[in-house]
Amino acid sequence: MQGSTELTIKQIQFDSRKVQQGDVFVAVKGLQSDGHLFINKAIESGAVAIVLEETLSMVANLDNGLKVYLEEQQRLLASSTTHSVAVIKVQDSAATLGLMASNFYGNPSAKLKLVGITGTNGKTTTVTLLYRLFRNLGYNVGLISTIENRINEEVIPTNYTTPDALELNKLLALMVERGCSHVFMEVSSHALAQHRVTGVTYTGAMFSNITHDHLDFHKTFAEYLKAKKMFFDNLGENAFALVNKDDKNGLVMLQNSKGKHYTFALNSMADFKAKIIANTFEGLELEIGGVPPNNQRVWFKLSGSFNAYNLLGIYAAAVLLGEDKHKVLEILSNIEPAAGRFDKVIGKNKVFAIIDYAHTPDALKNVLETIQKTRSGKETVITVVGCGGNRDATKRPIMAKIACELSDKVILTSDNPRFEEPEAILEDMKKGIPQNAENKTLIITDRKEALAEAVKMAQPNDIILVAGKGHENYQEIKGIKYPFDDKIIVEGLLNG
Repeated sequence: MQGSTELTIKQIQFDSRKVQQGDVFVAVKGLQSDGHLFINKAIESGAVAIVLEETLSMVANLDNGLKVYLEEQQRLLASSTTHSVAVIKVQDSAATLGLMASNFYGNPSAKLKLVGITGTNGKTTTVTLLYRLFRNLGYNVGLISTIENRINEEVIPTNYTTPDALELNKLLALMVERGCSHVFMEVSSHALAQHRVTGVTYTGAMFSNITHDHLDFHKTFAEYLKAKKMFFDNLGENAFALVNKDDKNGLVMLQNSKGKHYTFALNSMADFKAKIIANTFEGLELEIGGVPPNNQRVWFKLSGSFNAYNLLGIYAAAVLLGEDKHKVLEILSNIEPAAGRFDKVIGKNKVFAIIDYAHTPDALKNVLETIQKTRSGKETVITVVGCGGNRDATKRPIMAKIACELSDKVILTSDNPRFEEPEAILEDMKKGIPQNAENKTLIITDRKEALAEAVKMAQPNDIILVAGKGHENYQEIKGIKYPFDDKIIVEGLLNG
């Protein structure tokens, strides 16, 4: 541009289909497409500024058709026949988008006590219970989670664990406008790698654990770990960095983090300690350390050692946010589990069903070990489990193996096949069935039929674990989300 050093823009866009007159278009390399290839469309739609990551000639392999296409983009960028266009070249357009979004919406995260939770398992339970805890403490609170987003009691639908940078900052700005003082959000490894949270200011960060997952995206465990660590590496000096010390990678998160370091643990020395006194289907009794004058025993409505870690982390975060220890424990002891997380259904014939989101090997192992530790020993454990399509295929045989080793009977079925054939996913899972478990394993592709068979097999007092989908009220097949709620279907089968 000539004759001006300032440019007024109406909106920031990274989807060329949304660009309108006066917007700035940020060309971001996505998983499915490269925004650089849509620069001309953005200009034609009225973009007054283009943020790009590289020269257009480097976008892709230049076959003849693409050469013509990119030459046209070059011409439009250089031409004033449409309108004047400012071109800004940056090193990383995704990171730049995060910074721009934060500034555009007035840096809303800096006006909130924003705590982010990352880890393979436990994120949804942790943020949901923190949200409920602080609502009960009397605060205006925001929630950003896999299940839903909330501003106090208003529910805002969500499609991703962590929204894109524009939606995230827009939502945070709305939370500020509505008077929220605290916000609790899940921070996924995808969001960190894709810079969706770049530019966001956190009051605190928590690490729950890290196990085998998302290698379809990150390719290696080292890259997955690196993405999680980015969260702690970018914390400010006044933020707290809280990690699960019992996870061998917990202390790795604290390396190079400028935040104030804190740890929690059940099995090692830590700033926040707890001990499991009782673990039943009805709940947990924990002895929480560091509550004057002595350690305090508290009963919680959540079950399983994995939830002992979640509760301890929640307690620690609340204390680090300045809340009274006794009041926190009093409220936490009355809070119900998050939807689809060890969600219990008891049938009229006394069959006990557990609906859980466990969709990773470690999560499935944790839930089944909890069931094994809390059952009397006579009940039959029937596990219904599948694996999602277009996701990390290497975990499929592992999950089948875990289900077989820790269950009396297993039904392998469809989860969210997405754009894969369910039978192909099940073939991958079958590879993990131990030879001595083949006789106790059924394969039923249709998930509803699989659930019906599990209920039919169950006798009074038996336990059915329905794993993988948890809170989800749909089944995604070929790009369409069909209504499907494990809990509602199981309740109907058990009490019909």
